[in-house]
Amino acid sequence: MNLEEKEISYTTTNSYATLNSLTSHTKNIWFVCHGMGYLSRYFLRYFSGLNAHENYIIAPQAQSKYYIPPKFKHVGSSWLTKENTINETENVMRYFDAVFEAEHLPEDKNLIVLGYSQGVSVAMRYVAKRKLNCSQLVLHSGGIPKELTPEDFEFLNTKVTMIYGTEDEYLNNERISHETQRAKAMFGKNLNIIPFKGKHVVNVELINTLI
Repeated sequence: MNLEEKEISYTTTNSYATLNSLTSHTKNIWFVCHGMGYLSRYFLRYFSGLNAHENYIIAPQAQSKYYIPPKFKHVGSSWLTKENTINETENVMRYFDAVFEAEHLPEDKNLIVLGYSQGVSVAMRYVAKRKLNCSQLVLHSGGIPKELTPEDFEFLNTKVTMIYGTEDEYLNNERISHETQRAKAMFGKNLNIIPFKGKHVVNVELINTLI
């Protein structure tokens, strides 16, 4: 048997969702990366409590979709897996580039990049790889990619907020300690760590206090 795995490049199409309108009254532009199992249009519901006139929210859509068990009626999505991660990461980065290009975002607004759960990994990789000078970086209940180092964020001198639930079913004391120590090494005095009493859920109340 002569099995060989090959690669090709091709053009593909993907969606993304936005909430509110980008106007002269907009103060904050949010780029929010959902967690595993979400679709971007539903993830935006967590940001509906923000002032609609001052906040414009962009939610990119993870490209890999699947039916969610146990009934397999609803559709979810995933950003990356351990399979072919390097190439898949580059695909996500180019997709993010295309979203930013399509939106023609003005430079006089605050850009807030937020990742939730699995979305933390792609949000951090994008900021690091593109040297994106955002006004704020929010890491909500997700892990820092193993390959990233403090040197990747030397250019970034902005507020970084790390949020996690103390009862998160995907965390234990060892994991919390490991992730917080890595974050402190990367962001130093710019880091603000906010634990909350709760499980692995989007904390809308805390999101609304970030601005």
